[in-house]
Amino acid sequence: MTVIELCEPPDGWEALPLPAMHLVEQRFAAPPPVDAAAEVGRQWSPAWGGVALPPGASVAIGVGSRGIDGLPEVVRAVVARLRDAGCRPYIVSAMGSHGNATAAGQAAVLAERGITEESVGAPVRASVEVVSLGEAGGLPLFLDREAAAADGIVLVNRVKPHTDFVGRVESGLTKMLVIGLGNEPGATACHRHALERGLADVVTTAGRALLERVPVILGIALVENQRHRACAVRVLPAPHWETEEPELLEYARTLLPRLPLDDIDVLLVDEMGKDVSGAGMDPNVTGRSTGVWTEPRESPRVTRIVVRALTEATEGNACGLGSVDMAPLRLTEAIDLAASATNALASCAPEDGKLPLTFASDRQALAAALATLRPYTLDDLRLVHIRNTLAMERLEVSTGCLARLHPEADLVVAPEPEPLAFDGEGVLLSRLT
Repeated sequence: MTVIELCEPPDGWEALPLPAMHLVEQRFAAPPPVDAAAEVGRQWSPAWGGVALPPGASVAIGVGSRGIDGLPEVVRAVVARLRDAGCRPYIVSAMGSHGNATAAGQAAVLAERGITEESVGAPVRASVEVVSLGEAGGLPLFLDREAAAADGIVLVNRVKPHTDFVGRVESGLTKMLVIGLGNEPGATACHRHALERGLADVVTTAGRALLERVPVILGIALVENQRHRACAVRVLPAPHWETEEPELLEYARTLLPRLPLDDIDVLLVDEMGKDVSGAGMDPNVTGRSTGVWTEPRESPRVTRIVVRALTEATEGNACGLGSVDMAPLRLTEAIDLAASATNALASCAPEDGKLPLTFASDRQALAAALATLRPYTLDDLRLVHIRNTLAMERLEVSTGCLARLHPEADLVVAPEPEPLAFDGEGVLLSRLT
């Protein structure tokens, strides 16, 4: 049975000329990577000094769904330090509704990130059940049942700009406490209230209340450089989160790799997925958000977005697809509708799950995008091709982009452009993969 009806390509699409593309290398002034696990060991004693837990105390270590540089090694270092202190550590999933909002699904996500009992030396107790902790400022508070049963909680997460909101804290420790450990009920409640008051206020208000009511001990905060390597690690006692997490966020913001121009006619993306960004593609890179409660971006300004495929690691979760205008059939056929719907509904952003116009091939999808632009010539068309919003060191741009490249960017541009190449089925033969 055919579920997806293919769009008819524009008249004359086969004859529609395409611009040649210049290969561009972006050279980032990236801070050097650090040994994150060693940093945890070095900073542990001063941070642990104010902790008062009896011997044999149970400690839940919250770990999320994101692929973070050195995550298994960091978690293993935390486990070792807790055991040295006489504690009984175990791992809990702190990922909201991810993993299709099931315990088995969340355990599988942790395993994919290298977090298993064998790899980190502590049992994994993934759960989607929660306990209610009342409310604060009109916001209901929830906590993962396994975390609530512990004498203490340690969270491990990356600090970075969020895909959908801007605030003093964004992706990081506080959000993991509020939404990650809130499981699906907490994630849904937060996003519903965000429709009225914004997610920045929700996370800040609920985070402060939870820190007062929940035995959070430490947070392990990591910042990654432009090459997605850990370049800063902080072991933060819970009372320090309020002042130090915003400082780490501002540092992370300076390291966010972006496109080297602001006005783009077509952004052609090889792949998107939850392993790339919580939004499938990072709106900080694309400038495109869909949810009614999300923070609009001033730049870049992109007229059309074409995405060629979902990543294998996203396992069909296509949340964020609502920001895509055109796609080939192989992308839409790879969607796990149930997983995508669970994620979109929990974040109160059904817009994220909307299907783009679907065409038989990459070539047709790109032709449709070009047919819906301003009047242009091949000399002034601004077409940008990237692998995904994490891989920003190599990209392709059409000749019309060259005069608009950021002058402050450190770029190496191939002087001779090359045409886009497709196989006999109209699949782009990407030079970026």
